[in-house]
Amino acid sequence: MKLSLSKTQLGSLFAICAAFLFSTKAIFIKQTYALSPLVDGTVLMALRMASALPFFLLLCWFNRHHNKEMTAKDWALLIFAGLIGYYFSSWLDFAGLMYISASLERIILFLYPTLTVLASSVIYKHNLSLKSMLAIALSYGGTVIVMLQEQGNVSHEGHFWLGASLVFASAVCFAGYLLLTPRLIQRFGSWNFTGLALSIACIGTLTHYMIATPQPLLLLTQLPVSVIGYGIALGLLVTVLPTVLMAQSIARLGAAQSAMIASIGPILTIILATIFLGEHLNAIQWLGCMLNIIGVMMITLAKKKFSH
Repeated sequence: MKLSLSKTQLGSLFAICAAFLFSTKAIFIKQTYALSPLVDGTVLMALRMASALPFFLLLCWFNRHHNKEMTAKDWALLIFAGLIGYYFSSWLDFAGLMYISASLERIILFLYPTLTVLASSVIYKHNLSLKSMLAIALSYGGTVIVMLQEQGNVSHEGHFWLGASLVFASAVCFAGYLLLTPRLIQRFGSWNFTGLALSIACIGTLTHYMIATPQPLLLLTQLPVSVIGYGIALGLLVTVLPTVLMAQSIARLGAAQSAMIASIGPILTIILATIFLGEHLNAIQWLGCMLNIIGVMMITLAKKKFSH
């Protein structure tokens, strides 16, 4: 008997797979940090982006016909978006994970839809609805609950708050990237924009590594093979593949439905962190996590309705 999936089922499957792969990012990063004292956020980011760059360059090549009528302003905005969204935001995230748990990192990062809504309300001068304000209060209140509980369980409080601040700054940068995305996709096309923005981010990351590391090529030869393996996995399995899967999901389901499915991400990260890193949340932290997810989903659905 021939088994065939409908457009909706296939889109849902793509979204679930993308959410799962994105959720493994913090796990891979924390495991890699534990393998070698030579590894920090800059080194691991370089390995990740060097692995992903060939794919994104291919995307640029196959979609190069879209670039003929672009202005200097379009290109400047694209370069800024690529650098802020997947270079600087990712570097802040990788650095923050040196100090906080994978579970908390995912919960803080999950705030980015609320940040885009807050920024939009300021930029476009429209008032937030009561529902949006309640959603934001829930998501931030839940996040603070999880943070305070974790902060009480760690010994280096200064490092803890540094890590949490770095990851929150990462979410702010990614929210800025998302605000720029609709206009740039309209100008460059979806696949072309993805290829160009991610290629720019990869080049920015590798440039950062070459400047910040005293002997960058020598350091690579000193890294354990397992670290290189994790870097490649971060590039291909956690960057390239879920980016493609999520794009295919959005094409079949629309952004709102894909976002609904992607909301399982924090739960998946917490489960994976429990299995592979020995992390665990207490009952109060689970409550905070649920409040965070409910608030973010209320914002996401309200935002999609508003945009339509």
